[in-house]
Amino acid sequence: MESESISTAVLRTLHRLHLQLTDLDARLNRGPKRIAAGKANIETQDAKLASVEDKMKAMRMACDDKQVTLKGGEGKILELKGKLNTASSNREYQAFKDQIAATEMTNSVLEDEILEAFGKIDEFKATVEKVKAAAETAHKQAERIAKEVEDEKPLIEGDIKRLREELQQAEESLPVDVRESYQRVVKAKGEDALAPMNGSFCSGCNRRVLLNMMADLRLSKPVFCKSCGRLLYLAEEDEQ
Repeated sequence: MESESISTAVLRTLHRLHLQLTDLDARLNRGPKRIAAGKANIETQDAKLASVEDKMKAMRMACDDKQVTLKGGEGKILELKGKLNTASSNREYQAFKDQIAATEMTNSVLEDEILEAFGKIDEFKATVEKVKAAAETAHKQAERIAKEVEDEKPLIEGDIKRLREELQQAEESLPVDVRESYQRVVKAKGEDALAPMNGSFCSGCNRRVLLNMMADLRLSKPVFCKSCGRLLYLAEEDEQ
């Protein structure tokens, strides 16, 4: 029994609906992935912030330790200067003088190191602020993405429901003897189950279609590509 004719417009509609549904499904599936990516970015930026804050804390503690040591050295100098007046001999007096000189030298080095440490801390503050800003941005972006996904989800699901209903209606217009083959190709290829002709070639696999198959297409008969199995239809510019 010869197959019934199929409207090229129906085939175009079927292909369009499959492509749109695939795109919507992909958008719906991207939502959780976008949220997960946002959370991962937060974790990365928060870890960087914790690292630089720990480094800043260590720098400040090291500077504080040097200041404590410097203060101790200053106290030692005062103590030694007090002992100069109680020295019992020139030798003991000179020993106190030498200790004072050595402590002053140590304190001088500490003062330089403390000044240098303050300078590095001031410079590093800019790094901390930069990383903190990046972390705050990551949190805001994740919140924005989560809201976008939440707002888009019901709209996308509504479009999917509507298009699936349209697809079901369009599929019901297929001849019964073609519908089974069509469904089999859809199951295997999804949105690529149909393909428009590119001249005399299947646009899905770029194989030339036989002349008798081209004639059947022009007569609106169902034609499946013998190479890739796609259900073919004429491009608008090829219709007569």
